[in-house]
Amino acid sequence: CLAADALVNLARIGQLKAEPSSEAEVGRLLQTARSHLADAQLKEVSLNGRFSGVYSAAHAAALAALRWHGYRSEHRFTVFQCLAHTVQWDPARWRALDLAHQKRNRAEYEGSLEVEESTVAELIVLTKELVADVAKLIRSKKK
Repeated sequence: CLAADALVNLARIGQLKAEPSSEAEVGRLLQTARSHLADAQLKEVSLNGRFSGVYSAAHAAALAALRWHGYRSEHRFTVFQCLAHTVQWDPARWRALDLAHQKRNRAEYEGSLEVEESTVAELIVLTKELVADVAKLIRSKKK
């Protein structure tokens, strides 16, 4: 499988670390994603708070997919880029999450977060799709 080969190659060059998968860990990560996603949809939460929540949800879901395949990364952007291999997302979809990661970094390290309602709404839709795709992955590959 090309996706599995890509993950092996990323581990070989040090971008990923091979680590046995745990169904319990993957389940907790997916539940965390669902919880953050629910929080991100609460209109009484600030826009910045909703962005942070949906970003956290997307990362937890992407990490669940990566962990399901038996890998881990120390770099959040790598977790998003690996969606091409873990759930076969096309570049346009995972790059939208990578852009959210860049915004999150600017907020975290520079104190600058400029986010619009439409951005949060788009990320919520994308993250719902990601959570569904990861859940489908887990169901289809029960160990």
